[in-house]
Amino acid sequence: MLDYFKYLTAFVMTVIAVWRFPAVRYGDAHRRALWGGYAGFAIALWLYTPAVMQAVDRIPIVDLSALMRHFASTAAILAALAYVSTSYGKSEEGAVVPRHVAVSRWIAGASYKAGAIGVTLLTVLFFTVVKRPEQSENFLSDHAGQWGAAIYMTAFYFFPLVTTAVCGYQWSRASRQAEVKSMRIGLRLMAVSMWMGLAHTIARIAILWCAVLFPVSPSLMETMVNATAMWMNLLFLIVALGASIPTTSALTARIKTWKALYRLYPLWYDLVKAFPGTSLYPPESRITELMQLRVTSDVRLDRWTTDITDACEKLRYYAPEELLEEAEEATAGKSDPEPAAEALWIAGALQAASSNEPSRYATDPLDAKPFVDTESEAAWLIRVSAAYAEISPKESQGFLEKVQGLSVQHP
Repeated sequence: MLDYFKYLTAFVMTVIAVWRFPAVRYGDAHRRALWGGYAGFAIALWLYTPAVMQAVDRIPIVDLSALMRHFASTAAILAALAYVSTSYGKSEEGAVVPRHVAVSRWIAGASYKAGAIGVTLLTVLFFTVVKRPEQSENFLSDHAGQWGAAIYMTAFYFFPLVTTAVCGYQWSRASRQAEVKSMRIGLRLMAVSMWMGLAHTIARIAILWCAVLFPVSPSLMETMVNATAMWMNLLFLIVALGASIPTTSALTARIKTWKALYRLYPLWYDLVKAFPGTSLYPPESRITELMQLRVTSDVRLDRWTTDITDACEKLRYYAPEELLEEAEEATAGKSDPEPAAEALWIAGALQAASSNEPSRYATDPLDAKPFVDTESEAAWLIRVSAAYAEISPKESQGFLEKVQGLSVQHP
């Protein structure tokens, strides 16, 4: 049961790290530090899983997997501490900095030097005072009662002891001051997880030294270690939940933007294909366009709406004068006639652009719409694109020929 829990926790933390990865490219320094914390913990948690431990144990260094996960955890802890110390309690230049903020900043500043010293100390202790005659299935249980292992693990637990206390305190304060409900709930969960982490660290240190000072049966030791391991995995799941809740609105907005891009694609593709240079880059397949990471999805949506508008302006030099009026008459009986008329006008004008030279004069522009932002413009163009996707090339060509025939009859 515990092994499945380990895999679940590692997988969830990895998903959070992947989701937060854009912060590495687009975020500021403290958001990159937060991502570093998630990534480090994800690596450490995977190193706790049996499959990864067995793979690492093939390296001819006894218990190397334990040292590697302690390194990864230490790096993640320092990143989390840096994030917390730079995210809360910011003040104007010359303003009085609250004592708790000043203390946390001092700790974060000192943590890098302490981290370098700590990693060096862990390495020295691991290869000198820790008895490692054979590979361990569970590092703590198999080394219970050894003073060298107790010293080594106490040195390692010094960092989470400080970090959980600082993070728990700062996130508890921040949760009381947060105005947005989702942020307040997320911060409370993060604070709870940190206080759980503090309790876990103290319990582990107590267990290790009790095993050194007093005889502890292997079964009791294994039970206590497994219980604290379950506690640790539970707190990481709470961390993941707390980190995810404030981003639900961002996730919803991103999904909405992706849907808009998906629906706009047919109209956007045909227009920028007809007028090369309208878009900043040549159009590709729908899947490729939706998966590319050149720019964020909201910026792409803004560009696509601009591309469509610019291309429609160019179509005015190809469209016959009566094209819009005839399109409105042809779609009057539709359930959504206005976007259907615009879609038919675009389809007919594209057919004209494919075979005719541009006129010296542009026809009347499309009706102006009271757009207030990109979202409202995209919502309209999605309706146009839906109607446009239902028009076959044969239908648009037939419509254009009909309008051209009317122009000949009524010059």
